Amino acid sequence: MTTPSGGSTPDDYWRRPGTGADAVPNHPPATPPGGHTSPPPSGPADPAPSGHASPPPSGYAGPPPSVPPPSGWRPPVHLQPAPPRRLPPQDMADLDAAEQRSQRVTYGFGAAAAVVLVVLVCLLCSRVIF
Repeated sequence: MTTPSGGSTPDDYWRRPGTGADAVPNHPPATPPGGHTSPPPSGPADPAPSGHASPPPSGYAGPPPSVPPPSGWRPPVHLQPAPPRRLPPQDMADLDAAEQRSQRVTYGFGAAAAVVLVVLVCLLCSRVIF
């Protein structure tokens, strides 16, 4: 990629080129060089039956029309997945005991962190006072 030079902006790289010496740098030409307009090269000749307006003569004609699939159509299925397996039963009493143990550990770490913070605050306050 090259860097822009002169009085051009970074967006000029993505703009359409002008058509002649009288082209405005930031605007596409209003008419082709021959002075007459022609219909777009592709697209339907008559407006769409759904009531949409036709595209501008020099703009994007839009995607080609598509044909919907027949009703009830589905893609072919080649492999059937296995039915889901049955999960093992859960021991609720054992789960509750493990949760209580982990809660005690969490509270222990929180209490230790609180004690350390209180000691640090006391040390800092005593240093400021004395």
